[in-house]
Amino acid sequence: MKMKIPFVNRDPLVNVVRLQGAITTAGRGLDDPSLAAVLQKAFTKGKPKAVALQINCPGGSPVQSSLIAARIRRLSQEHDVPVIAFVEDVAASGGYWLACAADEIYADVGSLIGSIGVISAGFGFHDLIDRYGVERRVHTAGTSKSMLDPFRPEKPEDVQKLEGWLTDLHEIFIDYVKSRREALLDDDPAIFSGEVWIGRKAQDKGLIDGIGHLIPVMKAIHGDDVKFRRYGPKKSLFARLGARIMGDAIASIEDRTAFARFGL
Repeated sequence: MKMKIPFVNRDPLVNVVRLQGAITTAGRGLDDPSLAAVLQKAFTKGKPKAVALQINCPGGSPVQSSLIAARIRRLSQEHDVPVIAFVEDVAASGGYWLACAADEIYADVGSLIGSIGVISAGFGFHDLIDRYGVERRVHTAGTSKSMLDPFRPEKPEDVQKLEGWLTDLHEIFIDYVKSRREALLDDDPAIFSGEVWIGRKAQDKGLIDGIGHLIPVMKAIHGDDVKFRRYGPKKSLFARLGARIMGDAIASIEDRTAFARFGL
């Protein structure tokens, strides 16, 4: 009779966290507060050999991208657990920032990778409200409080300030990517231009380490007996019953808009 002793010769475990959707500040997509407990469990439950990130993310908030990536790195170092990222349709902009938190990045041959840049987009409605005789009333204390008001014509000095902010954020993004992958990156300035590459071309640029999918890559590293355990944020009872239908609808629109930039 074969006796099985608990905690002895256990099969290797890989904990999996799915990072799906746009990175937001409103709690409707990926953000640091909603992922904090999920990531904590992924790095600590069951003594994992690695944490795998399944990424399908078109980007979003640069600050939330930075916070999530920093949390992943901190937990990896504290618990001595390596991190492997697996890109699905897209890891662009903030999504690539998250991928760079991993020690290795793999993708599908058709995955979209990169978009290392920063964007600000909006609308101007001043002609519209003039046409309909709408009077805009704004009172401020501070000359910059109504900067880039969409109901007023753009001011060149406001646009200059915005471009300065975008440049600063872009430099922060570039510095982070270089801190994680500089030795692997191709010597091509286009890497930091906001350009996107697909699959093997992304590998040629050094943006990813290889072409591969989660299960076969993890089996190649840890053997055929490797086990997988998945972690993700849990919805409340009210959310499951539809109390957040409007919020979910807005989140869906935001996600579709973000993914649509990459033809997805």
